[in-house]
Amino acid sequence: MGLDKSAEERLAKIDAQIVKIAKDIKVLSRLSWPSECQSIFLERWHRQDPWLPEISYQGESLAGSARALEDIATALDPNDPLEAFLRATALSYMEVCRLLDCAGTQQASDISCSLYGRPGDSLSGGRVHNIDAARHFLDVSAQYHAQAALRESDFCLPASFVQQEMTRRIREVIDGHDVAVVVDANLVSKAAAGATRVRLRAGTCFSEYDLEQLLQHEVFVHSLTALNGREQRLLRCLGLGAPRTTGAQEGLATFAELVTGAIDIARMERIALRIMAVDMALGGADFIDVFRFFLETAQTELESFNSAMRVFRGMPLTGGAAFTKDTVYLHSLMEVHTFFRWALAHQRLELCRHFFSGRMTIGDTLRLEPYFCDGTLSEPRYLPTWMTRTNGLAGYLAFSVFANQIRIEELGEGHRFDELEEVGI
Repeated sequence: MGLDKSAEERLAKIDAQIVKIAKDIKVLSRLSWPSECQSIFLERWHRQDPWLPEISYQGESLAGSARALEDIATALDPNDPLEAFLRATALSYMEVCRLLDCAGTQQASDISCSLYGRPGDSLSGGRVHNIDAARHFLDVSAQYHAQAALRESDFCLPASFVQQEMTRRIREVIDGHDVAVVVDANLVSKAAAGATRVRLRAGTCFSEYDLEQLLQHEVFVHSLTALNGREQRLLRCLGLGAPRTTGAQEGLATFAELVTGAIDIARMERIALRIMAVDMALGGADFIDVFRFFLETAQTELESFNSAMRVFRGMPLTGGAAFTKDTVYLHSLMEVHTFFRWALAHQRLELCRHFFSGRMTIGDTLRLEPYFCDGTLSEPRYLPTWMTRTNGLAGYLAFSVFANQIRIEELGEGHRFDELEEVGI
């Protein structure tokens, strides 16, 4: 199926145009809040004088970039898999240009919902939606903490130790690129990661779960797929974080936490709470309401501010609007988990390897498969350790496929569970 030289040159030129435009479209940095907002808000909160932050989003208009991306998309064939990928990428960035240009308005919330979805969206077209999933994990978390929580060693790992340990383990997997881990005294959030740099907030305690989650989620999925995409000979757009790939990326990264045992009940609780908070904001809750909601869930004031800020970045703070990116985690985890199980059941685990070749959707992986097979697209240069040990992955997936067919009440000795319930155990 290999492309002829003229076709490759045309696609490479279009690909380069998209990469050049996209590199100047920075979503989270453009929507970030001044660091002093946090201290002002908390100071006034302590004085029982709640303050609704006043955020101004400034920056050059991206209307020109949006028009250029639209022109590129118009010239591409949606029926050709390679051109369709480039077209969808261009249109995705065009939408984000529109969001950034109207940051702070209700229209930005509408575009966010179009890009990332809403909390009430169903999981993979089924009858269960994100809110149902969030409530389930919150119920399980509450029951666990109330009745069954086991005491685990709660070491306080300083940022300097986490920095050293992460650096060592990153080099074991990503040996041809430099992914720097730095300690940042001015970082507002606990940690932040990009394709080639991970920042850790100085003077902060990290747990062993924090360390493992940062590695598996941020580095060995987000950074790794970005670097693999940049290594592509033809479609370097695979190295971009286009909004259309956000769901698949977060689903894969959270699946990585799950399959490596890095995820814990507190992590699931945080994801669920963010979905509930986004739903509150869309329903009319303002920033102070959402801050109070997180505070009542036993988050610290600092954590509660940062959590509420995630919900309202780029949006009006008065209610009825939200940055909905956090709604993608649970339903995308379900979709990625199902994709991996499907690949095992159909003896197609090579598709899961292709999924790491860049940042793409599950649909992209399926449509682009012939181009990986004929060498037009490159296999991933880097893979996380758990993906190289496919015997272990296959064992996990095989058990998951079978276990999902069994309901607890249908177990051979299911009546014993009923007896335990009757006596309050």
